[in-house]
Amino acid sequence: MNGAQRAAILLLTLGEQDAAEVLKHLSARDVQAVGTAMASLTNVTREQVELVLARLNEDMGRHTSLGVGTEEYIRKILVNALGENKAGGLIDRILLGRSSKGLESLKWMESRAIAEMISQEHPQIIALVLAHLEPDQAAEVIGYLPPRVRSDAVMRIATLDGVQPHALNELDEIMERQFSGNTKKLKSASVGGLKAAAAILNAMETTRENELMSAIRTHDSGLSGRIEELMFVFEDLGDLDDRSMQTLLREVPTARLVTALKGAEPGVREKIFANMSKRAADMLRDDLEVSGPVRLSEVDAAQKEVLGIARKLADSGAINLSGSGDELVA
Repeated sequence: MNGAQRAAILLLTLGEQDAAEVLKHLSARDVQAVGTAMASLTNVTREQVELVLARLNEDMGRHTSLGVGTEEYIRKILVNALGENKAGGLIDRILLGRSSKGLESLKWMESRAIAEMISQEHPQIIALVLAHLEPDQAAEVIGYLPPRVRSDAVMRIATLDGVQPHALNELDEIMERQFSGNTKKLKSASVGGLKAAAAILNAMETTRENELMSAIRTHDSGLSGRIEELMFVFEDLGDLDDRSMQTLLREVPTARLVTALKGAEPGVREKIFANMSKRAADMLRDDLEVSGPVRLSEVDAAQKEVLGIARKLADSGAINLSGSGDELVA
Protein backbone atom coordinates (compact mmCIF):
# COMPACT_ATOMS: atom_id res chain seq x y z
CA MET A 1 0.00 0.00 0.00
CA ASN A 2 1.18 3.50 -0.77
CA GLY A 3 0.68 6.50 1.51
CA ALA A 4 -2.65 7.57 -0.04
CA GLN A 5 -4.09 4.07 0.33
CA ARG A 6 -3.00 3.84 3.96
CA ALA A 7 -4.56 7.25 4.64
CA ALA A 8 -7.76 6.17 2.89
CA ILE A 9 -8.08 3.05 5.05
CA LEU A 10 -7.45 5.10 8.19
CA LEU A 11 -10.14 7.65 7.27
CA LEU A 12 -12.64 4.91 6.49
CA THR A 13 -12.10 3.44 9.95
CA LEU A 14 -12.65 6.81 11.66
CA GLY A 15 -16.20 7.40 10.49
CA GLU A 16 -17.69 10.31 8.54
CA GLN A 17 -17.41 13.13 11.08
CA ASP A 18 -13.86 12.45 12.24
CA ALA A 19 -12.68 11.76 8.70
CA ALA A 20 -14.12 15.10 7.58
CA GLU A 21 -12.24 16.90 10.37
CA VAL A 22 -8.97 15.31 9.23
CA LEU A 23 -9.57 16.20 5.57
CA LYS A 24 -10.00 19.87 6.52
CA HIS A 25 -6.29 19.97 7.35
CA LEU A 26 -5.06 18.46 4.07
CA SER A 27 -4.03 20.33 0.95
CA ALA A 28 -6.18 20.23 -2.17
CA ARG A 29 -3.81 17.79 -3.87
CA ASP A 30 -3.72 15.50 -0.84
CA VAL A 31 -7.50 15.51 -0.57
CA GLN A 32 -7.73 14.52 -4.22
CA ALA A 33 -5.17 11.73 -3.82
CA VAL A 34 -6.77 10.32 -0.67
CA GLY A 35 -10.29 10.69 -2.07
CA THR A 36 -9.31 8.76 -5.20
CA ALA A 37 -7.76 6.05 -3.06
CA MET A 38 -10.90 5.82 -0.90
CA ALA A 39 -13.10 5.48 -3.99
CA SER A 40 -10.96 2.67 -5.40
CA LEU A 41 -10.66 0.60 -2.21
CA THR A 42 -12.39 -2.77 -2.34
CA ASN A 43 -12.36 -5.78 -0.03
CA VAL A 44 -10.10 -4.27 2.62
CA THR A 45 -8.91 -7.05 4.89
CA ARG A 46 -8.65 -6.98 8.66
CA GLU A 47 -4.89 -7.50 8.29
CA GLN A 48 -4.60 -4.35 6.16
CA VAL A 49 -6.52 -2.28 8.71
CA GLU A 50 -4.37 -3.60 11.54
CA LEU A 51 -1.22 -2.82 9.56
CA VAL A 52 -2.33 0.77 8.95
CA LEU A 53 -3.25 1.31 12.60
CA ALA A 54 0.04 -0.19 13.77
CA ARG A 55 1.93 2.12 11.40
CA LEU A 56 -0.03 5.11 12.72
CA ASN A 57 0.67 4.14 16.31
CA GLU A 58 4.38 3.84 15.51
CA ASP A 59 4.47 7.24 13.81
CA MET A 60 2.52 8.90 16.62
CA GLY A 61 4.91 7.41 19.14
CA ARG A 62 7.88 8.99 17.38
CA HIS A 63 6.24 12.42 17.30
CA THR A 64 4.95 12.55 20.86
CA SER A 65 6.64 15.23 22.96
CA LEU A 66 6.11 17.22 26.15
CA GLY A 67 6.94 20.36 24.17
CA VAL A 68 3.56 20.63 22.49
CA GLY A 69 2.70 24.25 21.78
CA THR A 70 6.28 25.51 21.48
CA GLU A 71 7.65 26.94 18.25
CA GLU A 72 10.43 24.37 18.04
CA TYR A 73 8.01 21.47 18.45
CA ILE A 74 5.71 22.84 15.75
CA ARG A 75 8.64 23.30 13.39
CA LYS A 76 9.91 19.77 13.98
CA ILE A 77 6.62 17.95 13.50
CA LEU A 78 5.80 19.94 10.34
CA VAL A 79 9.22 19.29 8.83
CA ASN A 80 9.00 15.59 9.76
CA ALA A 81 5.51 15.34 8.29
CA LEU A 82 5.92 17.43 5.14
CA GLY A 83 9.63 17.80 4.48
CA GLU A 84 11.78 20.92 4.74
CA ASN A 85 10.63 22.60 1.51
CA LYS A 86 6.88 22.05 1.82
CA ALA A 87 6.81 22.82 5.54
CA GLY A 88 8.62 26.15 5.17
CA GLY A 89 5.67 28.17 3.89
CA LEU A 90 3.26 26.52 6.31
CA ILE A 91 5.53 27.30 9.27
CA ASP A 92 5.66 30.92 8.10
CA ARG A 93 1.87 31.17 8.01
CA ILE A 94 1.37 29.51 11.40
CA LEU A 95 4.14 31.15 13.40
CA LEU A 96 4.32 34.55 11.73
CA GLY A 97 0.63 35.08 11.03
CA ARG A 98 0.93 35.28 7.26
CA SER A 99 -2.27 35.43 5.24
CA SER A 100 -2.67 32.94 2.42
CA LYS A 101 -6.41 32.65 1.86
CA GLY A 102 -6.22 33.79 -1.73
CA LEU A 103 -3.28 31.58 -2.57
CA GLU A 104 -4.74 28.55 -0.81
CA SER A 105 -7.97 28.93 -2.77
CA LEU A 106 -5.95 28.69 -5.99
CA LYS A 107 -4.90 25.15 -5.07
CA TRP A 108 -8.51 24.03 -5.47
CA MET A 109 -8.86 25.54 -8.96
CA GLU A 110 -8.26 23.93 -12.33
CA SER A 111 -4.81 24.69 -13.71
CA ARG A 112 -6.24 26.17 -16.91
CA ALA A 113 -8.39 28.60 -14.89
CA ILE A 114 -5.38 29.75 -12.85
CA ALA A 115 -3.39 30.33 -16.04
CA GLU A 116 -6.20 32.41 -17.53
CA MET A 117 -6.42 34.46 -14.34
CA ILE A 118 -2.72 35.32 -14.11
CA SER A 119 -1.59 35.33 -17.75
CA GLN A 120 -2.07 39.10 -18.15
CA GLU A 121 -0.43 40.00 -14.84
CA HIS A 122 3.11 41.28 -14.36
CA PRO A 123 5.68 38.46 -14.83
CA GLN A 124 6.86 38.83 -11.24
CA ILE A 125 3.32 38.33 -9.98
CA ILE A 126 2.99 35.23 -12.17
CA ALA A 127 6.21 33.90 -10.64
CA LEU A 128 4.98 34.56 -7.09
CA VAL A 129 1.72 32.72 -7.71
CA LEU A 130 3.48 29.74 -9.30
CA ALA A 131 6.00 29.57 -6.46
CA HIS A 132 3.17 29.18 -3.94
CA LEU A 133 1.60 26.23 -5.78
CA GLU A 134 2.65 22.60 -5.50
CA PRO A 135 5.28 21.76 -8.18
CA ASP A 136 2.99 19.46 -10.19
CA GLN A 137 0.18 22.02 -10.22
CA ALA A 138 2.59 24.84 -11.11
CA ALA A 139 3.93 22.73 -13.98
CA GLU A 140 0.39 22.27 -15.31
CA VAL A 141 -0.35 25.99 -15.04
CA ILE A 142 2.84 26.88 -16.93
CA GLY A 143 1.71 24.57 -19.73
CA TYR A 144 -1.38 26.74 -20.24
CA LEU A 145 0.52 30.05 -20.17
CA PRO A 146 1.54 31.75 -23.45
CA PRO A 147 4.90 30.36 -24.70
CA ARG A 148 6.58 33.76 -24.36
CA VAL A 149 5.78 33.81 -20.63
CA ARG A 150 6.90 30.31 -19.63
CA SER A 151 10.69 30.54 -19.51
CA ASP A 152 10.55 34.05 -18.02
CA ALA A 153 8.31 32.78 -15.21
CA VAL A 154 10.63 29.87 -14.36
CA MET A 155 13.70 32.14 -14.35
CA ARG A 156 11.95 34.58 -12.03
CA ILE A 157 10.98 31.74 -9.69
CA ALA A 158 14.60 30.58 -9.62
CA THR A 159 15.85 34.05 -8.67
CA LEU A 160 13.23 34.79 -6.00
CA ASP A 161 15.01 35.35 -2.70
CA GLY A 162 12.71 36.64 0.01
CA VAL A 163 9.55 38.49 -0.94
CA GLN A 164 9.05 42.00 0.36
CA PRO A 165 5.74 43.08 1.95
CA HIS A 166 4.78 45.36 -0.96
CA ALA A 167 5.09 42.44 -3.39
CA LEU A 168 2.89 40.21 -1.27
CA ASN A 169 0.41 43.05 -0.85
CA GLU A 170 0.27 43.40 -4.63
CA LEU A 171 -0.30 39.67 -4.95
CA ASP A 172 -3.00 39.81 -2.30
CA GLU A 173 -4.75 42.60 -4.20
CA ILE A 174 -4.90 40.37 -7.27
CA MET A 175 -6.44 37.60 -5.23
CA GLU A 176 -8.88 40.12 -3.75
CA ARG A 177 -10.13 40.95 -7.21
CA GLN A 178 -10.90 37.28 -7.82
CA PHE A 179 -12.12 36.13 -4.41
CA SER A 180 -14.10 37.75 -1.64
CA GLY A 181 -12.79 37.94 1.90
CA ASN A 182 -10.81 40.14 4.22
CA THR A 183 -7.06 40.54 4.13
CA LYS A 184 -4.59 41.44 6.80
CA LYS A 185 -1.14 42.89 6.95
CA LEU A 186 1.41 40.67 5.25
CA LYS A 187 4.97 40.05 6.29
CA SER A 188 7.85 39.10 4.02
CA ALA A 189 8.09 35.43 3.09
CA SER A 190 10.62 33.05 1.65
CA VAL A 191 9.23 31.54 -1.55
CA GLY A 192 10.63 30.42 -4.86
CA GLY A 193 14.32 29.97 -5.45
CA LEU A 194 16.38 27.47 -7.41
CA LYS A 195 14.89 24.43 -5.67
CA ALA A 196 11.34 25.58 -6.45
CA ALA A 197 12.20 26.13 -10.12
CA ALA A 198 13.89 22.72 -10.35
CA ALA A 199 10.91 21.00 -8.69
CA ILE A 200 8.46 22.61 -11.14
CA LEU A 201 10.58 21.62 -14.14
CA ASN A 202 10.91 18.08 -12.78
CA ALA A 203 7.13 17.82 -12.67
CA MET A 204 6.74 18.80 -16.33
CA GLU A 205 6.40 16.54 -19.36
CA THR A 206 9.93 15.96 -20.67
CA THR A 207 9.49 17.71 -24.01
CA ARG A 208 8.23 20.91 -22.38
CA GLU A 209 10.89 20.65 -19.67
CA ASN A 210 13.64 20.46 -22.32
CA GLU A 211 12.09 23.33 -24.26
CA LEU A 212 12.04 25.59 -21.21
CA MET A 213 15.56 24.65 -20.12
CA SER A 214 16.81 25.47 -23.61
CA ALA A 215 15.15 28.89 -23.44
CA ILE A 216 16.57 29.57 -19.97
CA ARG A 217 20.03 28.43 -21.11
CA THR A 218 19.84 30.92 -24.00
CA HIS A 219 18.98 33.82 -21.66
CA ASP A 220 21.22 32.89 -18.72
CA SER A 221 23.52 29.88 -19.00
CA GLY A 222 24.75 30.29 -15.42
CA LEU A 223 21.22 30.20 -14.02
CA SER A 224 20.28 27.18 -16.14
CA GLY A 225 23.35 25.35 -14.84
CA ARG A 226 22.41 26.01 -11.22
CA ILE A 227 18.86 24.81 -11.85
CA GLU A 228 20.07 21.65 -13.60
CA GLU A 229 22.29 20.80 -10.64
CA LEU A 230 19.17 20.57 -8.46
CA MET A 231 17.02 18.67 -10.94
CA PHE A 232 16.52 14.96 -10.40
CA VAL A 233 15.83 12.82 -13.49
CA PHE A 234 14.89 9.15 -13.81
CA GLU A 235 18.44 8.07 -14.68
CA ASP A 236 19.60 9.51 -11.34
CA LEU A 237 17.75 6.69 -9.59
CA GLY A 238 20.73 4.53 -10.46
CA ASP A 239 22.78 6.55 -7.95
CA LEU A 240 20.49 5.85 -4.97
CA ASP A 241 21.98 3.88 -2.10
CA ASP A 242 20.47 0.40 -1.66
CA ARG A 243 18.41 1.28 1.41
CA SER A 244 16.81 4.26 -0.35
CA MET A 245 16.09 2.22 -3.48
CA GLN A 246 14.40 -0.51 -1.45
CA THR A 247 12.26 2.06 0.37
CA LEU A 248 11.26 3.64 -2.95
CA LEU A 249 10.35 0.31 -4.55
CA ARG A 250 7.97 -0.47 -1.68
CA GLU A 251 5.97 2.66 -2.54
CA VAL A 252 5.86 2.35 -6.35
CA PRO A 253 2.99 0.31 -7.86
CA THR A 254 4.40 -2.56 -9.94
CA ALA A 255 2.39 -1.65 -13.04
CA ARG A 256 3.78 1.90 -13.06
CA LEU A 257 7.31 0.62 -12.49
CA VAL A 258 7.04 -1.70 -15.50
CA THR A 259 5.94 1.20 -17.71
CA ALA A 260 8.65 3.51 -16.34
CA LEU A 261 11.38 0.94 -16.98
CA LYS A 262 10.41 0.64 -20.65
CA GLY A 263 12.48 3.72 -21.38
CA ALA A 264 15.10 3.32 -18.64
CA GLU A 265 18.84 3.03 -19.09
CA PRO A 266 20.28 -0.48 -18.45
CA GLY A 267 22.11 0.77 -15.36
CA VAL A 268 18.88 1.95 -13.74
CA ARG A 269 17.17 -1.34 -14.51
CA GLU A 270 20.00 -3.37 -13.01
CA LYS A 271 20.06 -1.17 -9.90
CA ILE A 272 16.34 -1.86 -9.39
CA PHE A 273 16.68 -5.59 -10.05
CA ALA A 274 19.58 -5.79 -7.58
CA ASN A 275 17.43 -4.35 -4.81
CA MET A 276 14.64 -6.91 -5.23
CA SER A 277 14.41 -10.50 -4.22
CA LYS A 278 15.39 -12.89 -7.03
CA ARG A 279 11.78 -13.96 -7.46
CA ALA A 280 10.49 -10.38 -7.64
CA ALA A 281 13.24 -9.35 -10.08
CA ASP A 282 12.49 -12.34 -12.33
CA MET A 283 8.78 -11.48 -12.32
CA LEU A 284 9.55 -7.86 -13.19
CA ARG A 285 11.78 -8.95 -16.07
CA ASP A 286 8.99 -11.19 -17.36
CA ASP A 287 6.48 -8.34 -17.11
CA LEU A 288 8.81 -6.11 -19.13
CA GLU A 289 9.16 -8.73 -21.84
CA VAL A 290 5.47 -9.48 -22.26
CA SER A 291 4.12 -5.93 -21.84
CA GLY A 292 4.71 -4.99 -25.48
CA PRO A 293 5.33 -1.52 -26.97
CA VAL A 294 4.31 1.51 -24.89
CA ARG A 295 3.83 5.10 -26.04
CA LEU A 296 6.70 7.39 -25.12
CA SER A 297 4.24 9.79 -23.44
CA GLU A 298 3.05 6.94 -21.17
CA VAL A 299 6.62 6.01 -20.26
CA ASP A 300 7.40 9.65 -19.49
CA ALA A 301 4.30 9.99 -17.30
CA ALA A 302 5.19 6.83 -15.38
CA GLN A 303 8.77 8.00 -14.83
CA LYS A 304 7.50 11.36 -13.57
CA GLU A 305 5.20 9.52 -11.15
CA VAL A 306 8.08 7.45 -9.79
CA LEU A 307 10.21 10.60 -9.43
CA GLY A 308 7.35 12.33 -7.61
CA ILE A 309 7.20 9.47 -5.10
CA ALA A 310 11.00 9.65 -4.70
CA ARG A 311 10.91 13.38 -4.00
CA LYS A 312 8.11 13.00 -1.43
CA LEU A 313 10.08 10.28 0.34
CA ALA A 314 13.17 12.48 0.27
CA ASP A 315 11.23 15.45 1.69
CA SER A 316 10.04 13.27 4.59
CA GLY A 317 13.58 12.03 5.23
CA ALA A 318 12.76 8.43 4.30
CA ILE A 319 15.34 8.26 1.48
CA ASN A 320 18.43 10.12 0.37
CA LEU A 321 18.49 11.35 -3.24
CA SER A 322 22.15 12.36 -3.13
CA GLY A 323 23.31 8.78 -3.52
CA SER A 324 25.64 9.11 -0.54
CA GLY A 325 23.59 7.38 2.13
CA ASP A 326 25.39 6.30 5.27
CA GLU A 327 26.04 2.58 5.53
CA LEU A 328 25.33 0.76 8.79
CA VAL A 329 28.08 -1.11 10.56
CA ALA A 330 27.77 -3.79 13.23
